[in-house]
Amino acid sequence: MTVNVLMSTYNGERFLKEQIDSILAQQKVDVRLTVRDDGSSDGTKRILGEYGKALDWHVGKNLGPARSFMELLENAGAADFYAFADQDDYWMPEKLKVATDMMHSAENVPALYFSRTQLTDAFLRPTTIVQTAPLLTFGESLVYEFIPGCTMVMNSRMRDMVARYKPNYIPMHDVWIYSVAQAVGAKIYFDKTPHILYRQHDNNTIGQGYSKWHEWSRRLKRFRNSEHSRYRRACEIRNGYAAMMSQENVEMLDTFIGAKTSFVNRLSLCADKRFACADRHTWKLFRLAVLLNSY
Repeated sequence: MTVNVLMSTYNGERFLKEQIDSILAQQKVDVRLTVRDDGSSDGTKRILGEYGKALDWHVGKNLGPARSFMELLENAGAADFYAFADQDDYWMPEKLKVATDMMHSAENVPALYFSRTQLTDAFLRPTTIVQTAPLLTFGESLVYEFIPGCTMVMNSRMRDMVARYKPNYIPMHDVWIYSVAQAVGAKIYFDKTPHILYRQHDNNTIGQGYSKWHEWSRRLKRFRNSEHSRYRRACEIRNGYAAMMSQENVEMLDTFIGAKTSFVNRLSLCADKRFACADRHTWKLFRLAVLLNSY
């Protein structure tokens, strides 16, 4: 099985070599590593050049992580599977083999895999496992932005599904792709066992495993500075994928989008358990955002 691993880099010289080595050392799969540098000004490009033909890399204009990863996926060469890689983690040798084995039976339909993460400090010393336990429903995917893109692997049919529509608005690539997968009824594979050392350090773009106070501060900041991201993402899904969705999912999407039009509709959305999510704090804040029409 061929896996095209897609990595976006930006000023990542500190941990980059260790991560690349762990990807190239994946066992029992044919790995192709494609890197798009998002305009680094440190030694990242020098490190990439040291690998010669072991990887394919190029420099692009600065797009930010979401657009950079999406451009990588759109332009990726043919492969059986595609995976996203951050520049600062460490992959266990079996990571890609486990993912591709789990998706083997779904070769004729879109399929997406992701897993829990093993958090570490900057020196790869394990701290805790993020105990994600999602409901894995379409409704939850519109509310709860939990999926770690660095663990995601998709088959070629899922990649083609994503590449067929380019959204004008995208929060993060992983959130978008997971929502699309749920919308079109793709096979979703959630692995409770981590196969990645998710390094936490001062320059993490997103990060996980912070204190409860830190997590609440992040939630409240997102709430105060709302870009109506859930609503806008739902509209993009409607625009790009309604024709490929089940009638039930289209109706759910219309309920979600239509809540913007009246307070009565928003009350109804708050009570609609089809949109419940595994994280009760997120569920509470979402319903508050709906009532204030800022979701």
